Amino acid sequence: MSDLQPLLIELGTEELPVKALPGLAQAFFDGVLAALDKRGIAVERGEAKPLYTPRRLAVLLPGVAVEQPEQASEVFGPYLNIALDADGQPTRALQGFAAKAGVEWTQLERASDAKGERFVHRSVTAGAKTAALLPEVLREAIAGMPIPKPMRWGDHAFAFARPVHWLVLLLGKDVVEGEVFGVRADRMSRGHRFLHDKQVWISTPDDYVDALRGAKVLVDADERRRRIVEQVEAAAGAAGGSARIDADNLAQVTCLVEWPKAVSCAFEDDYLAVPQEALVATMEANQKFFPVLDDGGRLTARFIGVANVDPADDSEIRKGYERVIRPRFADARFFFVEDMKQGLASMNDGLATVTYQARLGTVADKVARVAALAEAIAPQVGVDAALAKRTSLVSKADLQSRLVNEFPELQGIAGRHYAMQDASLSDLSHEDRSAVANAIDEAWQPRFAGDDIALSPLGKVLAIADRLDTLAGGFAAGLKPTGNKDPFALRRNALGLARTIIESGFNLDVQRLLDRTIICLEESLLLMGARRKFETAQSMVSQAAEAGLPASIGLPHDSVEVRYVERADELYDFILDRLRGYYTDKGVPASHFNAVAELKPASLYDFDRRIDAIGTFAQLPEAEALAAANKRILNLLKKSTDEIPAIEDKDLLREPAESALAEAVEAVYAETGHALAHGDYVDALAHLARLRPQVDAFFDGVMVNVEDADLRRNRLALLKRLADRLGSVAAIEHLSA
Repeated sequence: MSDLQPLLIELGTEELPVKALPGLAQAFFDGVLAALDKRGIAVERGEAKPLYTPRRLAVLLPGVAVEQPEQASEVFGPYLNIALDADGQPTRALQGFAAKAGVEWTQLERASDAKGERFVHRSVTAGAKTAALLPEVLREAIAGMPIPKPMRWGDHAFAFARPVHWLVLLLGKDVVEGEVFGVRADRMSRGHRFLHDKQVWISTPDDYVDALRGAKVLVDADERRRRIVEQVEAAAGAAGGSARIDADNLAQVTCLVEWPKAVSCAFEDDYLAVPQEALVATMEANQKFFPVLDDGGRLTARFIGVANVDPADDSEIRKGYERVIRPRFADARFFFVEDMKQGLASMNDGLATVTYQARLGTVADKVARVAALAEAIAPQVGVDAALAKRTSLVSKADLQSRLVNEFPELQGIAGRHYAMQDASLSDLSHEDRSAVANAIDEAWQPRFAGDDIALSPLGKVLAIADRLDTLAGGFAAGLKPTGNKDPFALRRNALGLARTIIESGFNLDVQRLLDRTIICLEESLLLMGARRKFETAQSMVSQAAEAGLPASIGLPHDSVEVRYVERADELYDFILDRLRGYYTDKGVPASHFNAVAELKPASLYDFDRRIDAIGTFAQLPEAEALAAANKRILNLLKKSTDEIPAIEDKDLLREPAESALAEAVEAVYAETGHALAHGDYVDALAHLARLRPQVDAFFDGVMVNVEDADLRRNRLALLKRLADRLGSVAAIEHLSA
């Protein structure tokens, strides 16, 4: 095997795009490995990973072969009937092939395939030196990088994510000659832009990380991340609290600095009257600061910034951080105060002027539909119907608030704060007001993949009602997802609906709820059509009057348009399709999901219980045999052209095995009836598993498709009763391999 030497490639640039940086580094790293592998160059990767800072992308590999292995070549030529004439002499075709290979035709070998024997030229050449191939490897890796917005600089024709200023290319201790973007390779890296604005000599790739650390650059993103967390947590602890370290915020800060330094800062206590979510949002999203929380998780008047310098006195940095955050906080406070003056009722009135979707009316129309659904769902889960309706009617008022307009991620959260203080809800008890406020916030949950569902029963009711309307409306408006397109986020809404029902333990008949949702939507569309017709009529009458014409001339004569709304079963199937991924993530085999989905239980909570039960059943030793038997039974029933009786005739049970099976089936019907009625599917399947001996004996000793028609129909009737009960929890035949 060829000798191995460490390899270092460093591409030095202007500051790279923060959000794209990790992806660029990974693509560069993967591209180099792929290009080396493509050329057969051995690599000892070890624990190598992408290295990067805002100003550089680097690949550091512990061992790379200094040359390719020998390159074997095999080129096939003409078949013998074309290559040789009648006298066995080479034809022009063979002579041309040999000349191209650079050998005499007599030096060619022969090989056979399905078409016959043919000439072949085989050769082995020494592998190329890795150093000679590295410039090509580098260019290939760069070409494969996903550059979001390529930049051009100077008078060059080439483009990259940011202008390139230096290139380090070392194989072992030697500089590899090469050039990209007009920059020639050497061993000189660069230190920190402010703390060590000098060239950094890299003796060997193994010295790279330590050499840059000495130049105030932490090139390992994981090391930078750990230092940021350690410093931020220490600074927050010194301030008497704990830091809120959001993963996305931490990732971006890691990509903004080369030598992090945490700076403890403060702001005026008066701003804490503003909903803390607004302050946290502006600190994290706009300034990349880390808020400091108290022991109860409440925001304090302290925050931590992370600088890319390390001065002995950080007071000026602190002043700068505190200065930039005050205007944002002042805006948030102004918006909040003005919203409180406006009140929920006024905000709610404004929803009538906001289009929800062109075919589905305004947000106010949607709110009315959701309120009707919530009122219907609430009694089924032990929630006060009147309170559910009232909460629904103000649940989206905050969409008209100044605070949500500035911070869209606060929808629902802002509404919770307004509801706790708004005068229009002053008639409610403190307990009911709190329930309403929390439900307004929770109705948006889950907000993203992996988020918790609503916590309170009232919040769950609103979340279910809102998603039902969104799904039915989306389908009715022709917004059913196709491929990667899902403009109304219907897939996410379907999964959120299913999760809320299942994880809440609500035994709701979803199919009936979908029917009711469609009725509510159709009624809403009728009202919208009538309203639009009336508004059009008013306008036309006014125009006719202005023109001196009879008012009747202006009246429209067309009927109100009622749009087609998809059937409930299509919506139900769409929800089930989202559940497939949900259960896959939980480790449920596809066969188990398919077994339950075939029955289409009306209740998704019931669906979940069946999934659990079939998982338990599948572990039983009898499961595979009974699944195979049920599959066989269903095939027999499917192929039969007989009219099968509803129940077998005991007088026609001739064989001991069929009599025994009939008795066992009768007994299992009695034993499982109560369990099935009460959803105890594990117990029901446990009883069914005990049928295996009788089922095995029946198929071993009884012929079903006999010539005697009465006997045949009787045996099919027995098997149908058996199949009906075996498939009462799930279509267990799906468990058969």
